[in-house]
Amino acid sequence: MNTRADPLDDDALAADINMTPLIDVMLVLLVVFMVTLPVLHHAAKLALPRASSQSETLHAPRVDIVIDASGRMSWDAQPVQESELQARLASAAARSPQPELRLYADRAVQYGRVAALLAAASRSGLTKIAFVTEPVQR
Repeated sequence: MNTRADPLDDDALAADINMTPLIDVMLVLLVVFMVTLPVLHHAAKLALPRASSQSETLHAPRVDIVIDASGRMSWDAQPVQESELQARLASAAARSPQPELRLYADRAVQYGRVAALLAAASRSGLTKIAFVTEPVQR
């Protein structure tokens, strides 16, 4: 819409929309969303491989925790209930030097069981936690 009566008159009003500020704002918003979106996305898709490694020859103190497919746990080859697990973790964390917690978890165990065990170990103060895997067949 042009309200100019005379096209050569420079002082007349022009009712055109200026798109430059709108484009600038949209580009700034696009950059902001591109920077913040990866920060908000916490999940990572993982395909965990089998580990190929040599057996450990160190003789540091360690505690072996096994979680079988049905969810039963054992502490150094002795069955343990969840009610006494926290006390055992706390006593292991109080030892000097602190033992390494070696976790043997069956593939069929729900991740929530493993995560709960890791959270309990962290709450008790254990800092050295290892996941034991089976070697790759060649």
